[in-house]
Amino acid sequence: MNIEDIQISDSVKYIGVNDKTIDLFESQYVVPNGVSYNSYIIMDEKIAVMDTVDARATDEWFLNIEKVLNNKKPDYLIVSHMEPDHAANIFKFTEKYTDAKIVINEKALAMIPQFFGVDLSEKAIVVKEGDTLSLGEHILQFFMAPMVHWPEVMVEYEQSEKILFSADAFGKFGTLDTDEDWACEARRYYFNIVGKYGTQAKELLKKASGLDISIICPLHGPILKENLEYYIGKYLIWSSYEPEDDGVFVAYASIHGNTAKAAEKMAEILKSKGAKKVSVADLSRDDMAEAVEDAFRYDKLILASATYDGGLFPCMEHFVNHLKSKNYQKRKVGLIENGSWAPTAARQMKNVVETFKNIEICNPVVTIKSSMKTEDILKMEELADEILSKPFK
Repeated sequence: MNIEDIQISDSVKYIGVNDKTIDLFESQYVVPNGVSYNSYIIMDEKIAVMDTVDARATDEWFLNIEKVLNNKKPDYLIVSHMEPDHAANIFKFTEKYTDAKIVINEKALAMIPQFFGVDLSEKAIVVKEGDTLSLGEHILQFFMAPMVHWPEVMVEYEQSEKILFSADAFGKFGTLDTDEDWACEARRYYFNIVGKYGTQAKELLKKASGLDISIICPLHGPILKENLEYYIGKYLIWSSYEPEDDGVFVAYASIHGNTAKAAEKMAEILKSKGAKKVSVADLSRDDMAEAVEDAFRYDKLILASATYDGGLFPCMEHFVNHLKSKNYQKRKVGLIENGSWAPTAARQMKNVVETFKNIEICNPVVTIKSSMKTEDILKMEELADEILSKPFK
């Protein structure tokens, strides 16, 4: 990818880096199409670099800076977020550009010694909510966005070109030259990384609603220039924990295949009874982050698990606890359990699901003894009728 191919404006240039060699983002999320570390330069009377990049991309990032600067020197480094995939090169930047100031908020400044073992306070311009910084024709205004998704996060609004530098908000997995649907990987990114902090994301959206925004420049994923209502609309849904689609997500954890057969039969029954969309995931094999994404996407969830050591099969235990940690809510949930001598999976799943906010657990609970039988199918049909009968109350 040539940075010249990423067009923002005559004065705002892209200097980020695509990472196609990374296998796991944050050491847990599979990224088959890599990820981008976005960074920008605003060229004016004063020159501002907007964030750094991950240490994996240090050399290419500095080359990109030099290419755009063309022998000029930056005056400011704006620090939106201290997570290492965006802030790893702060200290190296100050070593290379010794006269540049760091524009940062108080919480982020306190993290500098934690990461780099140095105090950069003398180089810092500390900003707070609503403060502005003039670069000449361009004026940056700063808005705090705590817990989207770290406590020190802030975003910047450039007033003359109406650009929102949105930090991790509106981010997406995948490199910038990957041709794929935005919503799928943006949804997986949002719910797994920001999802727990829906209230805080909604507060940021409230602040953004008072701004006249023409372009959104996130720290991951494509620059958004057109149809901004679509992207903001998705974030309004996601941050409110509202279902995006009318459908059922069937997530199963099977040891020897019998619970898998029951889950597939459940999906078949749901489709026959008019479910608009049905998605099925094998939690032992499918991407866990994608399973979390689908759970939030649809308004109904069916959990099917084998009993294991008197409790849940580990991948189901991980899944339901992951949903809990991400504030899963406002959904209807059905339960299917399997066990050969003492089925307890439904009780274990229910114990976790009952701690979720605004959840309706449907009846009947389906209990299978080893392999699916006719009477089990009849129970699954009852469960399908119940979960499809009316929307979440």
